[in-house]
Amino acid sequence: MGVRLIVVDDHRLLAEALASALKLRGHRVVAAAAPAVGAADLVIARAPEVCLLGTGAPADPGVFDPVVKIKRERPQVAVVVLGPVPSPRGIAAAFAAGASGYVRHDERIEGVERAIMKARAGEAAVAPQLLQGAFGELLNPAAQPDDEAQRLLEMLTPREVEVLVRVADGEDTRLIAAGMGIAPSTARTHVQRVLMKLGVGSRLEAAALAARTGLLDRAAPLHRPDESQPDLL
Repeated sequence: MGVRLIVVDDHRLLAEALASALKLRGHRVVAAAAPAVGAADLVIARAPEVCLLGTGAPADPGVFDPVVKIKRERPQVAVVVLGPVPSPRGIAAAFAAGASGYVRHDERIEGVERAIMKARAGEAAVAPQLLQGAFGELLNPAAQPDDEAQRLLEMLTPREVEVLVRVADGEDTRLIAAGMGIAPSTARTHVQRVLMKLGVGSRLEAAALAARTGLLDRAAPLHRPDESQPDLL
């Protein structure tokens, strides 16, 4: 039996993609919304069984305030957080706010669905490896926190970063080529290299990964270079 749920994320593209995937698996998605800041009021008004709440920064102060409000007003609603590879503080903050689960943004849809089903059943929905990783970091803290967005940026050339941001903006190959002053075939090659380096199979997945890790915010200053400069390939 499908779950009645709401999908909320700061990035509408990701929220709508998740909603569509879950509908195809037999779930009733009553709303797919952005931004996440308005999640609490929406969930309180619609009262789903589960709220899938996306966040790009689980360790930031106040990021889980919507969860606190939801659980105060609608304690029967299970909240599953969808976020980046979390720090121990991020996991702790999510559960302390009242979340029923935490799922990594790069989890397959089957994993997201399992978490939703467990949360609806009143169980904690968090992968054992996430807990093991959290405890391992607490016991052996790293000198510097893992920065997934920075790691991804370092994998890409400046031109590939610009292509990724344009892909996330919804530009097709023709628009990317026109905006960057390059041939469509060259733009297509750049897109394929970006997908390969990120380990994803589609533009939608690349956009979702970039949004979820905060890479888009980091890359914003690189998005529109001075187009009067000659194109260097």
